Amino acid sequence: MKGDHYMDRRELLKTIALLTGGVVIGGEVFLTGCKTGLKEDAGFSAAHIALLDEIGETIIPATNTPGAKAAMIGEFMKVMVTDCYTAKEQQAFMEGITALDEACQKMHNRNFMDCSAEQRHGLLVSLEKEAKEFNQRKDNAEKAKREAAEAAKIEFTGEPPHYYTLMKQLTLWGFFTSKTGMTETLRHIPVPGKYDGAYPYAKGDKAWAE
Repeated sequence: MKGDHYMDRRELLKTIALLTGGVVIGGEVFLTGCKTGLKEDAGFSAAHIALLDEIGETIIPATNTPGAKAAMIGEFMKVMVTDCYTAKEQQAFMEGITALDEACQKMHNRNFMDCSAEQRHGLLVSLEKEAKEFNQRKDNAEKAKREAAEAAKIEFTGEPPHYYTLMKQLTLWGFFTSKTGMTETLRHIPVPGKYDGAYPYAKGDKAWAE
C-alpha cells in the first residue's frame, strides 16, 4: 500500500509537470524526504502566508467543495520552499511574492489582497502568459548547456522558472496531496492536457476533471 501511495504521488508530479510546462521544483526531493538545511523559514511572514492562501484560492477556488485555502496552501508553500527548494529557488519565490503585488498595483492600482475576485483572476491570467513566455526564453537560453550535460551524463540545474509557475505548481501539488483535495475534490484530468493557472471555473465545477 505504501508503494502504491508513493507511485500515486509520483504520477501526480508527472501530471502537474505536463500541465504547468515544466518539472515540479522540489517535487522529487519531497518524495524522498527533504530538508535543505537553509534558513529556517526562508523569510516568510504571516502576511506572506495569507497572500499565498488567496493566490492559491484564485487558482483553485471553492465551489461546492473546498478550495486551496481550505487546504492551508500558504503554509504548505512555506514548508516546501523552506525544506525542498535550493537557495536560488527560494530567492526566486520570495522575490516573486513582491513582484506579484507590484504587478497587481500596476494593473489594478491596489494590492492583491484588496482586489476583487475578478481582478485577482485577471492578474493571474496575465501572469500565466508572462510565465509561459519567460520559461520559453529560459529554456531556449539553456538548451545548449542542457544538451551538453545530457551528453556527458551529468545533472543539469538551470535557473528557476517564473515565480508564478512556482506558485502554481505548489498550489496544485499541495492541494491534491492534502486531505481536502484527495477526499473532497480530486478528479482526474486527461493527460496530456492544458492547465490554465487562473481558469474561471464554473459554479459547481471542480478543479480536476474526469
